Amino acid sequence: MLGITGSIAAYKAATLARLLIKQEAEVKVVMTPLAKEFITPLTMATVSKNPILVDFFDPESGAWNSHIDLGTWSDLYLIAPATANTIAKMAHGIADNLLLTTYLSARCPVFIAPAMDLDMFNHPSTEKNIEILKSFGNHFIEVGTGELASGLFGKGRMEEPEKIVEIISEFFGSKKKNKTFLNGKKILITAGPTYEAIDPVRFIGNHSSGKMGVALAETAAAMGAKVNLILGPGSVQPSQPGIDVTNVISANEMYEESMKNFPNSDCAIMAAAVSDFEPEKANDQKVKRGKEDLVIRLKPTRDISRSLGKIKKRGQLLIGFALETQNEVENARKKMAKKNFDFIVLNSLGDPGAGFGYDTNKISIIYKDNNIQQFELKSKTDVARDILDKVEEYFKTNQ
Repeated sequence: MLGITGSIAAYKAATLARLLIKQEAEVKVVMTPLAKEFITPLTMATVSKNPILVDFFDPESGAWNSHIDLGTWSDLYLIAPATANTIAKMAHGIADNLLLTTYLSARCPVFIAPAMDLDMFNHPSTEKNIEILKSFGNHFIEVGTGELASGLFGKGRMEEPEKIVEIISEFFGSKKKNKTFLNGKKILITAGPTYEAIDPVRFIGNHSSGKMGVALAETAAAMGAKVNLILGPGSVQPSQPGIDVTNVISANEMYEESMKNFPNSDCAIMAAAVSDFEPEKANDQKVKRGKEDLVIRLKPTRDISRSLGKIKKRGQLLIGFALETQNEVENARKKMAKKNFDFIVLNSLGDPGAGFGYDTNKISIIYKDNNIQQFELKSKTDVARDILDKVEEYFKTNQ
C-alpha cells in the first residue's frame, strides 16, 4: 500500500510505484485530498494499474472503501511523501481521511518517508511526533539533505525512490533469506499472562499483553517455521496465518500444554509472564466483602521452564525471558543456569518504552559463556527478528 500526502515531493510517487512494480510488488495507492493538487489520480492509476482511493466512498456508486480491508490486505504500508501534518495526525490518532484510517487499521510494517521544509523538519513538535511514531514500531526512511522547494538548503528532502525501494527490498529480502534455516522447524512459544483464580470472578495476574510473544510467533512463521503458540488470556491474537494457537488461562494449563508439545519441538521460546504463585484453594463462590481483612494463602505454581530444561534433549534449543527491576544481569544469569536455558533475553522495567503493554522493547541477550549482546529500543517485531536471528545461527551451526 502506497500512501501519498500533499507535498511537492508527491511527483516522486509515480517513479516509486513503477520501481516497486518492477520488483514484482502489487501496489495499491491511497491519496489525501490535497495530494491530488500535486499529482493526479489518473497518473497514479496508470502507473499502479489499480484504482486510486481518496474518499471513504465512491460518490457516484456509493461503494464503500473499507480502510479495514486495505489495512489487512497490505504486506507493507509505505507513506511517501509524508508531510509534517500527516505525521502529526498519525502520532495522535487523528483519522480524518482514508490514508489515516488505513494507517490505524494496518497490521503490517509501516514505512514513512518524510518530506517538508527545513524549519518544519527541525521543529520540536515534528521531532517529538517522529519519536512517538518510532515508539509505536514504525520505520522511518531518513530524509535527504539538499535544496528544498522553499529555496533553503538542508534536511527535509524525501529520499529518492530508488533508495526507498532498496530499503524495502532489503527488508523483505532479509525475511526470505532467513527461511533457509528455520523452514520446517517446530518452534514452541509461550506468550501473555496467566490468571490464577481466587474465585469465579477474581484472579491473580499481571500486565502482560502478549505482544512480544505474538511478534515472535508471527516472525517465526514468516521465516518458515511451524509455530505452536501457547497464549495466555487477554492477549493480542496473531494475524499471521499458519500459527497453531492454543489458548490457556492458568499457569497449570500452560504447564500441561508446554510439557505435551516440547518433546516434539526443535526450539522453545518462553516469552510468557507466568504467575509464580496461585491461591492454595480457589473459592467456588464469589468472596463477599467482610469486616476483617481477607488473607489468601499462596503456593508456588509449577515451574514450566525448569521442567522443560530437565527434559531437554541434545539438539533442542530452550530460550528464556527475564523481566527484572533490580540486579538485572545477575538475576538473569542465575535464572539461565537454574532452568538450563541456551540463552536468555533480558529486559528491564527501568528502560522507557520497554516492558508490558508497549509496542517496543529494549533487550539484552545473555549467553552461557557470559557474553552479553545489547540492542537498541526497537519495535517488538524487530526485536523478535533479532532473537530469531540467534535461533537461526544455532541451527546453521548444528544442522
